[in-house]
Amino acid sequence: MIMAKKSVKSKKQTKPKKLPPVPAGFRTVTPYLSVAGAASAIEFYKKAFGARELMRNAAPDGSIMHARLKIGDSIVMLSDQYPDPGESRPATFEAGGVILHLYSKNVDGMWKDAIAAGAKVVLALDNQYWGERYGQLLDPFGHRWSLSMQVRMSREEKEAKQKAAMAMFSQGEHPEKSG
Repeated sequence: MIMAKKSVKSKKQTKPKKLPPVPAGFRTVTPYLSVAGAASAIEFYKKAFGARELMRNAAPDGSIMHARLKIGDSIVMLSDQYPDPGESRPATFEAGGVILHLYSKNVDGMWKDAIAAGAKVVLALDNQYWGERYGQLLDPFGHRWSLSMQVRMSREEKEAKQKAAMAMFSQGEHPEKSG
């Protein structure tokens, strides 16, 4: 008697689903802030920019090892500053050289909220010749933020503002240093 061999079906091995290189909710470039006093910074960003806290990992001493905030449709990550000889300390703008830019549907309201929360004006909020209402603030943690929204301006208004700005630049002045 000849016995038929049972065919053993091998389990089809499926490849694990490939992860996208950028996690859901993130964009290609994501700011990561190193802050002296990250917990206070989180509260400031909530009040100033309407940030929503997504997550927070604290060390046993209570310092923030990693946190994520959502401002508008963007994520900003931050942590407390830790001793690292290569880490930049943005005590002054010159030390960091980075400006975080926020577009808002209500730039005047966000501007007022940020100042009420403790931000300092670097460049006054005003309609600019490129067609945006724009200004810059320095947060209490040493980071510079620019806030803006597009505005309708006449061609004449844009040209007048551009002429005034270029006159300042040609004299070696900059709007931040005047007023």
